[in-house]
Amino acid sequence: MHHRLLAGLEVSVLGLGCMGMSDMYGARDDAESAATIHRALDGGVTLLDTADMYGPFTNERLVGRAIAGRRSQVVLATKFGIERLEDGTVKGVNGRPEYVRAACDASLRRLCVEHIDLYYQHRVDPAVPIEETWGAMAELVTAGKVRHLGISEAAPQTLRRAHAVHPVAAGQYEYSLFTRDIEETLLPTLRELGIGLVAYSPISRGLLGGAVTDRKALAPGDARRGAPRFQEVSLAANLSLVAELQKLAAELGVTAAQVSLAWVLAQGPDIVPVPGTKRRVYLDENIRAADLELTAQQLAAIEEAVPASAVAGARYDEARMATVNL
Repeated sequence: MHHRLLAGLEVSVLGLGCMGMSDMYGARDDAESAATIHRALDGGVTLLDTADMYGPFTNERLVGRAIAGRRSQVVLATKFGIERLEDGTVKGVNGRPEYVRAACDASLRRLCVEHIDLYYQHRVDPAVPIEETWGAMAELVTAGKVRHLGISEAAPQTLRRAHAVHPVAAGQYEYSLFTRDIEETLLPTLRELGIGLVAYSPISRGLLGGAVTDRKALAPGDARRGAPRFQEVSLAANLSLVAELQKLAAELGVTAAQVSLAWVLAQGPDIVPVPGTKRRVYLDENIRAADLELTAQQLAAIEEAVPASAVAGARYDEARMATVNL
């Protein structure tokens, strides 16, 4: 497994998103999820991505159990900021300094670790100046509870303000062939400031891999059932793009998911995708994408087959879109 640098933090070229093991995508299977984490570590994946709100709380506990005895192999990333109760109720976004400190201590307990390698502000709290939130986060670094700081779905101007308080190691944003809006201003800002990009949903929640062909076949608790891109008309349009991608993948002797990951990797050495999965079979498929190098001609063919302007539907519903780019 190759490695890349996120502003000095060395991680595997592909990470593992753990959210779906506990939340959003249907039934849980903790035994298979733990086995998937172990397989990832065995395969050289070092970056594990979780958050306190996944579950809520259950995903951090799962990851903590899975890495017991293997902490030295892991670059552990978690997040705070989307406040949920034990019953799953979302209270809202919270960036108050006292909450930052309490959330970090709670994550350390659930993960059963002494420090977090990469601690993200999951969403920006518009009611709290970013300087106050990041001042508290910087204190966590000074205290030795956190090694590096990150931010997710922040606007360019917010990134600059946070970075002025304490260096931002990584910005986590959705980035895939189906979601390319960060290319206009956000990605140039990250690069200007020397901040790495951690790309979540690089296979567009399984859509680019062809894993979802019928919204109604998704489990009742699967969040994708309500997502705009998975609604009937939009899904049909998007699947026509996936079909073209699958043709190109077949010519290369790989899968559409692997081509999707290789495309993200090819966008720059400062980008690390964190595809999520809770099954070893998909993990193995994703890991093989790390060795797929696309030529300039192949990249051009991929972008012609899947033009960003042809993607149907927003990536989130209206309420969730209101929490990004703040």
